[in-house]
This record gives sequence, C-alpha cells and structure tokens, in this order.
Amino acid sequence: MTEVRVRKGEPIEKVLRKLKKKLDKEGTLKDLRNRRYYEKPSEAKRRSRKRVASR
Repeated sequence: MTEVRVRKGEPIEKVLRKLKKKLDKEGTLKDLRNRRYYEKPSEAKRRSRKRVASR
C-alpha cells in the first residue's frame, strides 16, 4: 500500500506529484498498465525475446 504524508497547508498539486513519483519508483503504474489486458504466456515470451534481441 502506497502512502504519502500530507503536511498541514501543503498544496494538493505538490502532494499529487509526490504520489506519482512514489508510484513510478515502485513500478505500480507500470504493473497496472501491463495487467490491463490478459496476455497469453506465449505472447509474453515473444515480447520479452523481441526486447532482448533489440538490445
């Protein structure tokens, strides 16, 4: 569970930026986007092989 401490009088925009940074650092959003649609195991392997080959 991601948690961001909010100080009294702190602007909501600043708190949102903190939250986005924290989620990005943890990889939560990336994982959520990857799980948005079901990907067959064979497709996942093919995608990972393609990514490795392009390096």
